Amino acid sequence: MKIKSAEFVTSAVQPSQYPPAELPEFAFSGRSNVGKSSLINTLVNRKKLVQTSSTPGKTRLINFFRVNDALMLVDLPGYGYARVSEAARQSWRPMIEQYLSGRKTLKAVVVILDARREPGKTDTQLLDWLARIGISRIIAVTKCDKLSKTALAKQVGVIAQGLALPHEELVLFSAKSHQGRDTLWRAISNLATS
Repeated sequence: MKIKSAEFVTSAVQPSQYPPAELPEFAFSGRSNVGKSSLINTLVNRKKLVQTSSTPGKTRLINFFRVNDALMLVDLPGYGYARVSEAARQSWRPMIEQYLSGRKTLKAVVVILDARREPGKTDTQLLDWLARIGISRIIAVTKCDKLSKTALAKQVGVIAQGLALPHEELVLFSAKSHQGRDTLWRAISNLATS
């Protein structure tokens, strides 16, 4: 996809703060420090549209970004980071669930996994929950450049097995090399028009 414009729209914690539901939306979810911000920045060819941090757990609000006046990318708080208080994590859950279950323009959730890690319980719970409520998902495996080709092939098998999915359903992604960028945009574009 050719990116003509990408801009931050707003941050929200409740539906009254969401932007008008006029464009197809794609939410990005994953464990803290999995590379959500870098993935979104790579998708839109911007280095600093979404703030990145070496400190996990920095995204604490639902952040909306308009792309080409055609769709919204929605950055959700990461889950599972131990240094964020339990109270903070528990406050995020209803905020995220309310958005995911109630937003009529939500087309899919891009579930982001780190290539170096096996899927965790929270990852599989999210995928199960999305399936139960009928939300499409795209699975992106980030940080693929951090592994050798042999190690990556092995790890893709481990991830696919852990999710009980064929490995062809995983979009292998690298913010550094842009691997998987076009594949992910194709998946998003196909769902945006469905």
